[in-house]
Amino acid sequence: MIFRVIDTLLRGGMVILLANVFSQSALAQETIQLIDIKALAPTIVVELRYASANNIVGRPLYPRGTRAMVRPEVAKRLAMVEDFLRRHQHGLKIWDAYRPKSVQVQLWQASRMNEYVADPDTTNGSLHCWGLAVDATLVDYRNKPVPMPTDFDDFTPAAFWHYQGDNQYVRANLALLQKAMAQAGFYGLRAEWWHFITPDWKKYVPDPNFDFSSRPPEQKNKS
Repeated sequence: MIFRVIDTLLRGGMVILLANVFSQSALAQETIQLIDIKALAPTIVVELRYASANNIVGRPLYPRGTRAMVRPEVAKRLAMVEDFLRRHQHGLKIWDAYRPKSVQVQLWQASRMNEYVADPDTTNGSLHCWGLAVDATLVDYRNKPVPMPTDFDDFTPAAFWHYQGDNQYVRANLALLQKAMAQAGFYGLRAEWWHFITPDWKKYVPDPNFDFSSRPPEQKNKS
């Protein structure tokens, strides 16, 4: 897939990004619409880790001023999450959202092509590149970080969806995040507790039968 930003619009104070998406598996060209997450949920905290050196590559992969962009329908779901969390004295922080393929290629290479990073040359690539996924964590009511299982992009079993540690505070924080995302319809990823996928992702990718090993982000055992 090849991604190219073709236009940036300002409508009613909302930044709208239009990007062309070319799929290797299809001749058709699709233009996707992306909006700034904070346009619908201004209290969401944004800390794009690939816009700084604090990531697995060790250098910024996004230009300064990059916004957290997703499809409008995903942004609406995230606003629901934020509303739920604020009512519970917490909030949402976004670590990553829409991701150009050029960045996905660099992550694929930096991770030594391991199973945790989507191969950018597959039919669908990463759902981040379609504006359908976000990487998110929890903050408290003052927007301060709270203890979670691991840091971002921790490619170890400690980052699995089902928390294996014995810290009850971490367990409770993760359960709250998963509950908030589940109520808005998001799915999670087995190996990355911070990764969430919009439930209708199959409508937007070339191969809807591809298995992302996703599941509803719910925990049966409540802490």
